[in-house]
Amino acid sequence: MPPLFADRAPRVLGAEAVPWLAALPDLAAGYARKWGLTFEGEAMHGYVGVVQPARLADGTPVVLKLGWRDEESADEPLALSTWAGRGAVLLLDSAPEDGVLLLERLDAGRTLDDLPLRDAVPLIGELARRLAVPAPSSMRRRLRAEAATLTEELPRRWASLGRPFEKRLIDDAVAICRELGPDAGEVLVNEDLHFQNVLAGTREPWLVIDPKPLAGDLEWGVIPLFWNRFTESTLDERFALIVASQELDASKARAWTLVRAVQNWIWMAEEGDEESDDPAFVTVAEIAPWAASR
Repeated sequence: MPPLFADRAPRVLGAEAVPWLAALPDLAAGYARKWGLTFEGEAMHGYVGVVQPARLADGTPVVLKLGWRDEESADEPLALSTWAGRGAVLLLDSAPEDGVLLLERLDAGRTLDDLPLRDAVPLIGELARRLAVPAPSSMRRRLRAEAATLTEELPRRWASLGRPFEKRLIDDAVAICRELGPDAGEVLVNEDLHFQNVLAGTREPWLVIDPKPLAGDLEWGVIPLFWNRFTESTLDERFALIVASQELDASKARAWTLVRAVQNWIWMAEEGDEESDDPAFVTVAEIAPWAASR
């Protein structure tokens, strides 16, 4: 178990993560037996999961992913199986009830963070367009339902926190959800598509990992491309690159970006983590007013 992950997971995920962490070694061993895996190298991790390099019995390099099961990640295996390796990491097997995925191994040492921003954004835009296929009917999260929930949830949570930012941002976000939500699209969108979640591959030069999928508008997925590598461009420059590379509706992209910035700002206030180094938190105080000003 990576020590940093073991230390941070309970703070990020809550006390219920403690027994989950304790069970992970046995869970990994069980699926190693089931799928004939031999572990090798050091385990890697993000905020909500551990990835252990391994090999199949025939020597094929793979990774075993053990992920925290929540609403955002529940449909990850469904999304990966829908994409079937076209622009995304290939899903070889899965046990969704345990949050376990067997995936092809990519080059974790090479991401789109390694490329200049003006090269990386068009590459990620091409991938986003390829992944925007019709969403399966069994996809649990759908933007139409999320937007309806947010119209009630955002003002209530904002008020309960003592109104941590100006009311006009909440009002604008609610108005957007009411206007755009009922007619939101039904394409498969990865709401966590950013530079570090695109790794170098062998089948294709670059492949997407770790999706957080829902059925909706492609414009809903814009904001992670703002909060990562935030200081490398102005917001206007970045937005123009993103919209052009993904062939987006600019007004809709700005609107959904405001909603998600407000949503993340509320999450940050709820966690009492204004000193966080998570880019999804530290940038929203600039992104939200920018998005609302146009």
